[in-house]
Amino acid sequence: MERTVLPPHPGLIGSEAIAPEFIQEDQLKKFRPGFSAAWLVAPSAIWLVLFLVLPLIFIVVISFWNYSLSGMVPGFTLEHYVEYFTSSIYSRTLLTTLRYTFTTMVFCLLLAYPIAYFLAMVVKTYKWQMSLFLVCMVPFWTSYLIRAIAWVPMLGRRGLLNNVMIDFGIIEKPATFLLFSEFALTMALVQLYVVLCIGPMFFSLAKIDKAIIEAARDMGASSLQIFRQIILPLSLPGVAIGMIFIFVMIMGEFATAVVVGGGKFSVVGTLINQYAATANYPRAAVNAIFLMIGMMIGVVFIMKLVDIRKQL
Repeated sequence: MERTVLPPHPGLIGSEAIAPEFIQEDQLKKFRPGFSAAWLVAPSAIWLVLFLVLPLIFIVVISFWNYSLSGMVPGFTLEHYVEYFTSSIYSRTLLTTLRYTFTTMVFCLLLAYPIAYFLAMVVKTYKWQMSLFLVCMVPFWTSYLIRAIAWVPMLGRRGLLNNVMIDFGIIEKPATFLLFSEFALTMALVQLYVVLCIGPMFFSLAKIDKAIIEAARDMGASSLQIFRQIILPLSLPGVAIGMIFIFVMIMGEFATAVVVGGGKFSVVGTLINQYAATANYPRAAVNAIFLMIGMMIGVVFIMKLVDIRKQL
């Protein structure tokens, strides 16, 4: 068997400079430069502890404190948790939040997947793919609040959409359902968050090897069969990641419900905001805890449907 001769390691001095022809792997690791894994992980671990773990601990602790008109009183009480499970307002608010979330997820999926498919499968050149993808990212160049407020002059009684429909004779008087309604809130949420779906779906579709599609086409597979058996399964990780982004963002949404919904619809985010505005932090903390639990359950459910790590 032919043996490989390794040169002496430059870090060895003295008698060790005359090294044997063969150096063990553990010796190579001993002299390999660089930081240990602990030092590389430390900055992100410290960041997570300071800005995620500790705030969550504070929220849990504050949820057990007492509250009076004079403010919070440190202590231990289960009153706020009992109220959460016995009052119908919390369950109704949570169900309303889930309904808006899943509705927005469905519309974002129906709108984002064709766009991502067009960018990844129809557009052939990488230059045009990136250019058009950046065009899809343009809404992120403006403030979130500005994009939400922009719907008010569009959907108001004297807004652009009402004026266009009146000019074309579609309606005789301004429609009232366009603004401060479920229609307006859903439309605004879809417009604000659909971009979060396009990105993961586009990159997931772009990763698909075109040779597989060509081979399936050469074997006589139809376009529908190729999509159903190749493209769709391989793009599911991107779909799942996009749905996770949408789910987490909308579950904590409250600004759009106030601006576009006119405050007519109470979601968990607006409820927490109202309690925080009146310094009722224990009740706000309880709602935040169950909102976080709902987010975790939703994310786990989506990841159970699609094993993202296995697919990637």
